[in-house]
Amino acid sequence: MKSSIYGLTFEQLSQWLEEQGEKRSRAIHVWRNLYRSRVRSFNDMTEVNAATIAILDEHFVLETLTEHTRQQSQDGTVKFLFQLADGNLIETVLMRHKFGLSVCVTTQVGCNIGCSFCASGLIAKSRDLTSGEITEQLMQVQFFLDAEGNGDRVSHIVVMGIGEPFDNFEHMSSFIRTVKDHQGLAIGPRHITVSTSGLVNKFKDFTDSDLGVNLAISLHAPNNELRSRIMKINKAYPLEKLMPAIDYYLEHSNRRATIEYILLRGVNDQVEHAVELAELMQSRKTMVNVNLIPYNPVDEHSQYQRSTQEDIRAFYDTLKKHKISVSVRLEHGTDIDAACGQLRSKQLDKASNG
Repeated sequence: MKSSIYGLTFEQLSQWLEEQGEKRSRAIHVWRNLYRSRVRSFNDMTEVNAATIAILDEHFVLETLTEHTRQQSQDGTVKFLFQLADGNLIETVLMRHKFGLSVCVTTQVGCNIGCSFCASGLIAKSRDLTSGEITEQLMQVQFFLDAEGNGDRVSHIVVMGIGEPFDNFEHMSSFIRTVKDHQGLAIGPRHITVSTSGLVNKFKDFTDSDLGVNLAISLHAPNNELRSRIMKINKAYPLEKLMPAIDYYLEHSNRRATIEYILLRGVNDQVEHAVELAELMQSRKTMVNVNLIPYNPVDEHSQYQRSTQEDIRAFYDTLKKHKISVSVRLEHGTDIDAACGQLRSKQLDKASNG
């Protein structure tokens, strides 16, 4: 089976061409056709000679994803459900902000992290996505924008879709190197954010890599007892292990980190929780921003509800009073299946019950 051409970084493409007896320099023409001209067929590569096109066509494919379902929100958010070559389904989301267009990509088919509030974990992980499959999500969204004809380009990426990015570290890293390459899509590393639920053993690899992108950590609770109750990963990597890993990142990257905190009514959203969180962040307050996330209810997790506006405001004000940098995430796509993994789960339910 042919592999996706999008799975190669520029350096890998150059090396592969050389191994085929081609000039390494031809890689730049292939690359520009892929990511700047955004061809949909190898035969449309106007800068590449016929012999090279034939070799590429023999070994690679351009598109392995097909659009299964698309939902569009009144606020401009578009949620895509893509079908992979093996029949699996994944989600990708386009969000429109004042600062540009952001795409949230998925890194795994299913998720094994098992956060008790999350739709992504309703179906266990069956495999990692390849770097080509991750990159193609972005390309498919860009093709959608190209077809709209407004000249819009994806400007920001969040690696926060289905799955745990640190659990698919190699393919995730290859994807980032591809999309930030200045000769292609040229998406700046400061416009790319990777989210982790706290795989402590990968923090050093991420910090010491040359990726240079932003990091967001899903914390969601200020103590072990509560975090273990809503995030089973905390049993393997409790706060005593997670916080030093975060400190290693802050110290050695000299970059700020985002602390993600989803607010669940009556569970982790009270003032005492905010005080406890402020104490946990106190020594790190110059290097972190706490991002409060209003909960999108999921039918299968009916035990959790969205916090009231009063509780969100009190939580926010408490952190501010303790001089912790804090923001509340703007919501996108609330009139469609907003929670990550929700659209995929519903489609799989339809298929099994159909």
